[in-house]
Amino acid sequence: MHMMRFLLVLLVGWTAIGVVGITVSFVNQERTKALKNLGWMIGIWVVYLGALLGTSLHQPQRRLAPGTPQCFGNMCFSVAGTEELPGYLMHQGRLLRVKIIIQNRGTTPKNESGIQAYLVDQQGQRWTEVPGLTGNRLDARVQPGATVISEPVFKLPADVQPQGLIFGHGRFYSGILTIGDSESLLHRPTIALLHR
Repeated sequence: MHMMRFLLVLLVGWTAIGVVGITVSFVNQERTKALKNLGWMIGIWVVYLGALLGTSLHQPQRRLAPGTPQCFGNMCFSVAGTEELPGYLMHQGRLLRVKIIIQNRGTTPKNESGIQAYLVDQQGQRWTEVPGLTGNRLDARVQPGATVISEPVFKLPADVQPQGLIFGHGRFYSGILTIGDSESLLHRPTIALLHR
């Protein structure tokens, strides 16, 4: 487990125990003790959240060269190329297929639950994949040591030049409160570049 994720797990466990202790103190009418412990708990969380936001705002955005994997635990995703799909949309824009290699570096079959990919341009505008054209999904189950290819398709305006992909898990990902995670609160997301 990543060190900062372990720290968050410890903090959440400590908080759960603390809530039980504070509740018992209030039930036993030990108001002063309960408020003192509550103050400690709030203070520790303020320090932790300050470190989280400070790290998120000061770490530079990571840009991964094509073929460089971005890993979430043992599941790794890398951009292996792009392909225009001509003739599908005519004057309504264009379709771009992105080849993504998914690798399981672990020792058990696994998938990366909730993973999504967004295409972004130089201005940071995002496009989601067109449903039903992907083939293997990004959250496909992969055997240990094996790779799977996913090829999501994105619809873009004709004049947009995509910069790269952002892999993410959505708003309710546990990494949102992990210091230094690429998806932590206010952190600039990692971009897997499409071209060198």
